[in-house]
Amino acid sequence: MNKVVSDKLAIEPAFAPIVAAFARDRQVKVGRMFSSSSVLNVNGKIFAMYVKGKFVAKLPKQRVNELVSSGAGEFFDTGRGRLMKEWVAMAGRSATWVALAREAHAFVKEKAK
Repeated sequence: MNKVVSDKLAIEPAFAPIVAAFARDRQVKVGRMFSSSSVLNVNGKIFAMYVKGKFVAKLPKQRVNELVSSGAGEFFDTGRGRLMKEWVAMAGRSATWVALAREAHAFVKEKAK
């Protein structure tokens, strides 16, 4: 699988549109963390990442519940059997990822104030 390189950091192609959507926002940083090949954070807080082939976003618990109930996503599992109630994971590729990343960005940025 080819990876897009951004500032010497390999970005998964599926996550590249999300990174591009925040390219002009100086408060958003791209990095790596744990098993994630790509992480976006604002004010030092992660709001979106690409982990083991899934797009993962931090959203309000109610919004995550809606996405899980509709079948669009699942609760993010840290790999230790612990489901994160404010994190949704989505497989495949979706045009809605950028919109969800924007929701996550606003949520995390507001929470960090």
